Amino acid sequence: MLERVNRSIISNKLLTYFPGKIVRKDLTKKIKEGANVPIYVLEYLLGMYCSSQDEEVIEEGIQNVKDILAKNYVRPDEAQKIISKLRETGSYTVIDKVSVKLNYKTDTYEAEFSNLGIRGVPISHTYPLKYERLLSGGIWCIVRMEYYYDEEDKRRVPFIIHKLTPIQMPRIDIDELKTARREFTDEEWIDVILRSTGMEPDSFNDRQKWLHLARLIPLVENNYNFCELGPRGTGKSHIYKEISPNSILVSGGQTTVANLFYNMASKQIGLVGMWDCVTFDEVAGITFKDKDGVQIMKDYMASGSFARGEEEKNASASFVFVGNINQSVDVLLRTSHLFEPFPESMNTDTAFLDRIHCYLPGWEIPKYRPEYFTDDYGFITDYFSEIMRELRKISCGDAYDKFFKLGNQLNQRDTIAVKKTVSGLVKLIYPEGNYTKKISKKF
Repeated sequence: MLERVNRSIISNKLLTYFPGKIVRKDLTKKIKEGANVPIYVLEYLLGMYCSSQDEEVIEEGIQNVKDILAKNYVRPDEAQKIISKLRETGSYTVIDKVSVKLNYKTDTYEAEFSNLGIRGVPISHTYPLKYERLLSGGIWCIVRMEYYYDEEDKRRVPFIIHKLTPIQMPRIDIDELKTARREFTDEEWIDVILRSTGMEPDSFNDRQKWLHLARLIPLVENNYNFCELGPRGTGKSHIYKEISPNSILVSGGQTTVANLFYNMASKQIGLVGMWDCVTFDEVAGITFKDKDGVQIMKDYMASGSFARGEEEKNASASFVFVGNINQSVDVLLRTSHLFEPFPESMNTDTAFLDRIHCYLPGWEIPKYRPEYFTDDYGFITDYFSEIMRELRKISCGDAYDKFFKLGNQLNQRDTIAVKKTVSGLVKLIYPEGNYTKKISKKF
């Protein structure tokens, strides 16, 4: 009963201090089960149509969202149906993942629609200049499209982008957040953060709560190298795949220096320059086509910079490595070591391993069950992700210096790891900077 009361108090505070920026996560879950779209796409629409306490308004809003998704969200198996509607009606609004490339032969930008399956669509240069991530990996957008077939120029692509809107918040007021944070206790705020990721904090003990919080550090801390290895079914990649549109998930497999860091031919920076966080899923499968790939990665992990050609490039993206441990930790320690799931080029390279700032013991997080997902209020994913992006602009690396000193047994890299980890947790829990010695000790 006490838990229910506490949850009610938190919900009322959120409704008071963050109107229009929160959503009931059960609404997301309800629609998500019937629509295979990213969570931030759903919550963008839910925030538009369901920002109310009135159940009738919410139900009407849910129906509107369902109708929009049914009409405008492009399913790969219905792509030709949508293209046909576009041709017959002359215009149509779609929700799809859009990426952009520069066509050097024509000196024009061209868009590719992931689910719609069309490419070479002319797009104004203003869009990739304004939204650079269109150029690397693509982002989900609401796009108003038109169709015009030119009989005199049959080589011309008939698709026209009339208006493109990325599905993310244009801006946030970080000062507003800092002011509102003071109205919540530490425990309440931690619960708000966890519910914003879709998790129900009442289902976890304190240790498990902190482990879930640690997963967010790469999203608020620049150049943070994070590793989580553990059993399947514990949501290791959930945060980076579903919660933040500022993170990209690279599935295990072959990659290139050009894709990850810098393309010498096109003079385009890679993923580390376009995203806040680059997550390598299934680390066992990571390989580079380039012989110097691992070395360049190590240089970047150490300094946030890398050399390509005669130039040195800087970027702020964090690296996250997640993978599965298919046996008990005790057995693994007796027969091998905790980095065994990494490929051989990495798991015995002490220079690479020393550059990892945090190793999260994934085996301490329970396998997810339905009750682990919240049905209470949390921040809209767009808002939450933009908060985390804003927090990357500040540093709290000296937070522990106010109260503690590190022992002489720590080397320089250990010290940096502690500073970055504390900084990330402080920014998440105390964005207003109001923390004490007692609280800092928990970190």
